[in-house]
Amino acid sequence: MLLLLGTVAVLLFIVGIVVVVGHAYPGDDAELIDWFPTRSPAVEVQNEIDDVRQMLEAQNEMRRRRGAPELTEADIDARVREDESWKMRLRGGAPR
Repeated sequence: MLLLLGTVAVLLFIVGIVVVVGHAYPGDDAELIDWFPTRSPAVEVQNEIDDVRQMLEAQNEMRRRRGAPELTEADIDARVREDESWKMRLRGGAPR
């Protein structure tokens, strides 16, 4: 029992020290742990746009091989809206 209480006390002491150091540090939290994002949010958005474009091109290539009509971004948007409204109807909510 004494070992358990000693272990818990040491863990609480360490957590307390970390909390006090975190609050007392004058800089930013990311600077404290030396963490900085590798890419900016603008680069992330551009990567997402490029990914969607590449996926659409790949789908259209497969559709051309089958002889099916190509999809546009507007077609994809319409399908997404339709799927979202279907999900809302299943949940019992009103479509947006």
